[in-house]
Amino acid sequence: MGSASSMLTQYDIEEVKEYCDNLFSQQEIVALYERFCQLDRSAKGFISADEFLSVPEFSLNPLSQRLLRMVDGLNFKDFVAFLSAFSAKASAQQKIELIFKVYDSDRNGKVSFKDMLEVLKDLSGPFMSDEQREQVLIQVLEEAGYSKDSYLTLEDFYKVLGGSDLKMDVEVPVD
Repeated sequence: MGSASSMLTQYDIEEVKEYCDNLFSQQEIVALYERFCQLDRSAKGFISADEFLSVPEFSLNPLSQRLLRMVDGLNFKDFVAFLSAFSAKASAQQKIELIFKVYDSDRNGKVSFKDMLEVLKDLSGPFMSDEQREQVLIQVLEEAGYSKDSYLTLEDFYKVLGGSDLKMDVEVPVD
């Protein structure tokens, strides 16, 4: 696809659509490309962490530091693939896989009590003490049939979140 400043061809659009399981329309991919080019201020073909932080909604997200580890250095194709989990057409499985990746920051394929505590700390900020977070998490884990010593896998996330109505949809504005 060349540099970010080049034009998006029909071939590129079709390639990205296929890469992202056709979760975005041609119009949406073009709109995402325009947004990608705006974020890629130095036109190097990928978006840096600093460029992502220029998006107010992203920088204000309590999980932004965790998300940054996932998105830093994405090229356009991978940028769209990342966003595809937020498509209204994305399956619950795709959404759960993204949630798992947020928790599994060391990418070892399992989520520990410590990993969950870190996410809870990011989400609750100064409004809960470390002790309160631990108590809440222990109770939630026990109610789900796990203990503090459990390691959750992606399969566990499917089991726990699979029946949920996950609302993680972002609309892509098209002209």
